[in-house]
Amino acid sequence: MSYAPRNERYSNMTYTRCGNSGLKLPAISLGLWQNYGGVNDLETQREMLRRAFDLGITHFDLANNYGPPPGTAEANFGSLFKADFAPYRDELMISTKAGNPMWAGPYGDGGSKKHMMSSLDQSLKRLGLDYVDIYYSHRCDPETPMEETMRALDLAVRQGKALYVGLSNYSAEETKQAAGILKELGTPCLIHQPKYNMFDRWIERGLQDVLKEEGMGSIAFSPLAKGLLTSRYLTGIPADSRAASSSRALSVNAITDAVMSKIIRLNAIALERDQSLSQMVIAWVLREGRVTSALIGASKVSQIEDNVAALKNMNFSQEELLRIEEILT
Repeated sequence: MSYAPRNERYSNMTYTRCGNSGLKLPAISLGLWQNYGGVNDLETQREMLRRAFDLGITHFDLANNYGPPPGTAEANFGSLFKADFAPYRDELMISTKAGNPMWAGPYGDGGSKKHMMSSLDQSLKRLGLDYVDIYYSHRCDPETPMEETMRALDLAVRQGKALYVGLSNYSAEETKQAAGILKELGTPCLIHQPKYNMFDRWIERGLQDVLKEEGMGSIAFSPLAKGLLTSRYLTGIPADSRAASSSRALSVNAITDAVMSKIIRLNAIALERDQSLSQMVIAWVLREGRVTSALIGASKVSQIEDNVAALKNMNFSQEELLRIEEILT
């Protein structure tokens, strides 16, 4: 059955300008890191992507090594894009990344121009696209001069293979250096994609200040701490959960009594706000407008629906913020 998106898909989503650019991103973006690889059911992936777009999620985030196996998330998205989303290409933001290990040999990872450009060509082929909207350096490579990696990003834009460029997992100091190089090259850095959630707040210690100074936006991955900051573990570890599986995404050792105590107390505040815990956590990540978009993952449609519903209550009282801070510190 052919897909026709909802006419009302933009009515309830919030779109925020990304840094000093003219680009707006949805408050909620969908990451295809987990659950979209070759080992996952393609029809379930189709249902999640369709529902996400119907809810106003216009940004789908990938990387060359997403799977498993590596590359299959892009390949699966490419086939679903061709079948369902090709007529809506101009309504979509599609991003990919390079820098982490992807193929054998000395050019299979890192920040060299050879890897960055070869990887982008491979990604475009798997995705079935002429260009991506954002191309990221997935990590800072200490063995490659920063200028070489940034020149590769600049070249991708000049060749028409990417509209914008970004950084992921760069420190505050590395981000400032990279942004300066890109500015000199004439391709301003659009966005930074860091890990950020209530349990991992490193970006508050310098990176957010750099992003503001450089006019860059940010998109936070793992806003729910790999599912830990949800109601999933409130009553124990479900047999079908990440923590109970062989997945490296979340270890059972991370679910300590101290962590559970915090989760239970945070959940009590969420209930007072008439939200699920995950909804409150996403609202907190996006508070005060310092994060442009929250990058969620999902294994089922209902999770996407629950996360997007966070936008119904984005405001926090000062008392709520103080109570949350007390729990987290």
